Order: sequence, then C-alpha cells, then structure tokens
Amino acid sequence: MATVGADRTSMFAPLDRSRWNAFHWKSVVTTGMGVFTDGYDLSSIGIVLPFILASFGQKSLTSWQSSLLTGSALVGAAIGALVFGPLANRGRKRFYGLDVLVLTIAALAQAFAQNIDQLIAIRFLLGFGVGADYVLSPVIMGENANARDRGKSLALGFGLTWGIGAAVAGLATMVLNACGVPADWVWRIVLGLGAIPSASVIYLRRRLPETPRYLARVEGSSAAYERVVEAVVGQPAAIAPVKRDDTSAAVYFKTHAKRIVTACLLWFLFDLVAYSSILFGPNLIAKSLGVSSGLFQVVMELAFTVPGALVGLALIDRAGRKPMQIIGFLGMGASLVLFSLLRGHFVGPWVGLMLYGAQNFMSQMGPGSVSASGMLGVELVPTKIRGTVQGWTVASGRVGAAITAFVFPPLFARVGEGTAILLLGALCAIASICTWVLLPETKALPLEEAAEESVA
Repeated sequence: MATVGADRTSMFAPLDRSRWNAFHWKSVVTTGMGVFTDGYDLSSIGIVLPFILASFGQKSLTSWQSSLLTGSALVGAAIGALVFGPLANRGRKRFYGLDVLVLTIAALAQAFAQNIDQLIAIRFLLGFGVGADYVLSPVIMGENANARDRGKSLALGFGLTWGIGAAVAGLATMVLNACGVPADWVWRIVLGLGAIPSASVIYLRRRLPETPRYLARVEGSSAAYERVVEAVVGQPAAIAPVKRDDTSAAVYFKTHAKRIVTACLLWFLFDLVAYSSILFGPNLIAKSLGVSSGLFQVVMELAFTVPGALVGLALIDRAGRKPMQIIGFLGMGASLVLFSLLRGHFVGPWVGLMLYGAQNFMSQMGPGSVSASGMLGVELVPTKIRGTVQGWTVASGRVGAAITAFVFPPLFARVGEGTAILLLGALCAIASICTWVLLPETKALPLEEAAEESVA
C-alpha cells in the first residue's frame, strides 16, 4: 500500500481530494432529513397556534404560556446538545439514529396532546432530539466531506433543508384549512406529520459507518479507517499510516479557546435575531401586514429563505465563510431597519413582505449557511474535542433563540414593533463586526488544517 508524505493533511488526502459521489449524496440526505424535521417542527408551532387556541377554547395565551410553547423546544435543544456533545466524542455513529427516534416519537405525540401544558412538555422532548441531531449531523457530514465541497455539504444538509421543512409546514396548514378540516384536527395533523421525515432516516443513520477521522484520530484503528475511506471514496485508495491524536483535550480547549468562543458567540447572535422571524413572524409580523400566517410562512421560505440558501450553496466554497457571513449579517440588519422605518407607508402588504423577506434571504445566504449550519463548530476545532465544542455551539444558538422566545413578546408589547425590529437590526451590525474581527477563513482547507489540529 502506498504512503504519501507526512505533512499535516497527508493522512486524509484521499478524503480531501475525492470527488463528490454517491456516498456524499447519501450522507447529505441522511443528515438533512433531521434538519428538515427541525425546520418543520419549529416553524409549524407559530403557524398552527390560532388552531390550537380554537381547539382548547382559548382566545389567547398568557405571555408566559406563549413563551413556553414556542421556547420549550429550544430549551430542550440546548440541553440535548450539551448531553450529546460529550457522547459524540465516544463515537459519532454510536448514538446516530437515536436523535431522530426521539424526534419521531415526540412529533407524533404532539398530535395527542390534551392541553397546552402537555404540548409544552412534549415539545421540550422534541427539542432534546433536535439538539442531539444538531451535534451529530454536522460533525458526521463535515468529517466525511472532501475539502473542496465541505461548505456546500453543510449548507445543503442544513441551510436548504431547514427552509424547505418550514415551507412544507406552511403549505400543509394552508391545504388543510382550505379543505375545511376542523381546527382541532388541523394542528394535530400538521404537528404529527413531523414524525414522517425523521422516521424515514432512522435505518439509514444506523447503517452509516463511523467517520474515518474519528477512527484514525480518536480510536487509532488503521484497519477500520482504511475500510471506511474506501467506502467514502468509492475505490481503493493509497492511505498513509494512521496517527492517533495523543494531545490532551485540555490542551486543545486552552489553545482553541478564542475559536470556541467565536463559534458560540456568532451562532448565539444569529439565532437571537433569526428566531424573532421564525417564532413570531407568522403571527405578529404577518398580522401587521394583513396576511395569513400560512401565506406569510410559505412566501418567506419559498421566495426568500430557499433562494438565499441556494445562493449561499453556490458561493460558500468560492467566496468563503467569512465574507458570506459579514455580507449576510449586514444585509439582514439593513432590511430590518428599512422595514421598521418604512412600516405603515407600504402601498400594500406585498411591499412589506418583500422588504421583510429580504432579511430572510440575506440571513440564509450568509450566517444561516455558515454559523447555523454547524460549520464553525466543525471546522475550527480538532477531531478530539469536536463533539463537545459542537454541543456548546448548538446550545449557544438555542439559548439565543430561547431568549427571543421569552423576551420578544413582552419587548414587542412594551416598545412596539418598530423599535423592537430596530434593536434586532443593531444586533446584526454587532454580529458582522464580530465576524470580521474574530472569524478565521477556512474555505477549501483540509479539515485538520482549518482546525489547526496537531498531526505531528
């Protein structure tokens, strides 16, 4: 068996130089269906809320109930990420499939909730599965990807599928409502349907092999590593000797502290802004524009979020992570500020939808395809601590989203829609500055080089 040079990346040269193939497509679909479910489940609750209220005979929710209903899944996701982060360091594949099993059970259970409190509790469990998936899927996808297409792999499996899932939730609600389905059945069917995409990939996830980087760098298993590399590449490959990483995790946490904080901070700031639209747009913003929640959701996702994801997909490995995220944050902020200043002056709702939708486009084109795809937790830290750090970054994002769920409704009521949206625009400006100052560029670099991993 041939051996290549002993530089930092030689061990994984067959992976880094491989062409996009059937294995990569299978990996994207298998991981992406979990994110599709996340987009569907987190978006659907805001859309079907009026049907839930009608079903339980309530005119409205208290501020606390509203926050718990929208935020319980996010709190659950933060906890799930913190639990599964360290577990991922014991094997990526070992727990893969359990995350979507939890998602499937919880999504289906929503359809049988008998009151608001039960629904809140079930959605906490649903969020736990989401958090687990957000740790495992990006790490597995990133460690299997080649260097040239790693950004596209993560942006395709996360940014694009999330938006499609959210759009499907809106379409399902509109179709059921148009068919005259009773309110008590509409929300149960819409929420319960979230079990289908996650259930569809349980078997596929259990069949995926352990990632070659984990086998080489953590387990130090040469034979297993060679078998998986050939499965990923699709043909026999010249493989250098495996070098197990003997650097202690404590050393990596110290040397990579700045990178870890950067990854956590940028996802936190993004979700703080983005989830104001995801959780409350179908009701608060849509109502102010005079359109239905289902129509608002479908327009936002299909006309803006998905196209934004496609642009991000095309440019992420060309322009790079850093410029895409800076431009995206700046575009989000500008769109929100203009929407706030010009609201009330629109000729009709479609002008408002276009302007508010622009922030969805810029969001998914930039930070939604970088930070929120889990890319930074994968690319900025070594294999040995990647699972734990990914758990921290996911939890940071979910905490930001949960803060939005609990703070945005009273903020909206206290200062008004215009001022609240201006504050979100200011956060986007701060996030763009943080990206410019703190984020290193990792496009097209082998994963070990991007992560500054010791391979001596």
